[in-house]
Amino acid sequence: MRAHYADLWQAVARSLPDRIAIRTPNDAWTYERLAREAGALAGTFARRGLRSGDVVAILLHNRPEFLITLFACVAAGLIPVPLNFRFRAGEIAALLDDSGAAAMVHPTSLASTARDAAAQASGDVLLVSVQDDDDDTPGLPWAEAIADEVPLPPAAPEGTELWIYTGGTTGRPKAVRWAELDLFEGQMFPTYSMCALPWPSTSEEALEIAVDPTAPHPVTLPLAPLMHGTALTMSMNTFTLGGTVLLTSSAHLDAESALRFAGEHGATRIIVAGDAVALPLAEAAERAGGSLGAVTSIMSSGMRFSPDTKHRLHALGELTIFDLLASSEGGGLAVTVTAGVTDLPGRPRLLPTAVVLDKEHAEIQDLPGALGVLAQRGALPLGYHGDEEKTRAAFPVIRGVRHVIPGDWVRVEDDRHVEFLGRGSAVVNTGGEKVYPLEVEEALLTHPAVADAVVLGAPDPRFGEIVTAVVERSGDVTAEELLAHVDGLLAGYKRPRHILFRTSMDRTPTGKVDLVRLREDMIRDRGEGASS
Repeated sequence: MRAHYADLWQAVARSLPDRIAIRTPNDAWTYERLAREAGALAGTFARRGLRSGDVVAILLHNRPEFLITLFACVAAGLIPVPLNFRFRAGEIAALLDDSGAAAMVHPTSLASTARDAAAQASGDVLLVSVQDDDDDTPGLPWAEAIADEVPLPPAAPEGTELWIYTGGTTGRPKAVRWAELDLFEGQMFPTYSMCALPWPSTSEEALEIAVDPTAPHPVTLPLAPLMHGTALTMSMNTFTLGGTVLLTSSAHLDAESALRFAGEHGATRIIVAGDAVALPLAEAAERAGGSLGAVTSIMSSGMRFSPDTKHRLHALGELTIFDLLASSEGGGLAVTVTAGVTDLPGRPRLLPTAVVLDKEHAEIQDLPGALGVLAQRGALPLGYHGDEEKTRAAFPVIRGVRHVIPGDWVRVEDDRHVEFLGRGSAVVNTGGEKVYPLEVEEALLTHPAVADAVVLGAPDPRFGEIVTAVVERSGDVTAEELLAHVDGLLAGYKRPRHILFRTSMDRTPTGKVDLVRLREDMIRDRGEGASS
């Protein structure tokens, strides 16, 4: 089924205007207020010259304004593009240029970064600032942007899109262009199946489910950032079901406060980013008496979620854990579902539209022991913005059917189960954030005392991997000085956590290095490197 999110959300607002759509520790938005503020913002964008197809960048933490901006955009035919709030000004400016953004919504706590990014961008960018501290900032204040009551368009225009930037798995971040209708169709499994609901076949049936008092209406607490696809789409799916999204409005994880917030407002599901979020949550619950309250499900995507952490969560109560293998390009590919400790460690199982392909693109998901790459069919993105070559490579047509191949290698097991072997690239996945080694190497090499550098991932019990660097010096420089140098150029999570110095990288005549040996050296000598 294909439907416009904005049309369905407006229908929910008309049918259940007083139901709570968003709740923060200090405020609440009914569906009527959500639609009203989205309409006002869409009207402001229109008065400022934005038209259907223009891009609005969202540089926000998990705040109500994030979802209000999203609603305004998809209702008015604007393209919402979440950006990583950890990026530095230069990184944001590059994405503003790449996307052609006409506006950016940001918190006042990031006003300096947003202002510098907009100044570096080649085009004019309207800045809308959300007050989250006492700083004064130029640009249009959020309160002014939503001051005038302007109704939302009665129907979303055709061709509405949502862009999600990749984490840079195979290079610089690329904007994945999702047609809104295709995204809705691709979210049927997490929206309905994960709540044990039948799939609707029409928008009218979807509305009936959303307003049915006997149907589940999830209360979702995304602790993973909304700028990431899973937290964002699961929040959108919550609106589709007439549920409530709980937002801490904080830039940082405070597990104790989040747990209290979840308990006070009856959170039924929590969105995490593997152990980096789930482990502190489990520890906080154990200290608080060993309960997750009304939580019946936890969903994770994008990073290591260990059996030990899952065991601790299952011990806190009856809940189901969905550990999703997904990508920005293809959505969910496989999921590991555990309903209790006896299900652990669990095995990933292909979702209905996923297949495994060999090197000749033959399907091998029914051949236990075979090695291949995951691929997705069905509702897929339009491709990458501004990169037809990479779109053709990642979205091949195979036997007349369009697929997406994100690059995840698996070993086939029985009954559509697979063993995940890793991404076929050198990306470092640290706490759910993907770091492209070349970018960090380039930053290190801008220091005059660095002759050579290799960046790679090293295993870490909490974050899955951490960014580390092997450096060949050409002058006097300390690890602390290099860390400070990189920190001034790149987002903090891209900064190496350990640096190992070598007198020579021992490159071959063709310039290659033995990454296996370097990684072994790093693991062995990590304690002697610099850390932060």
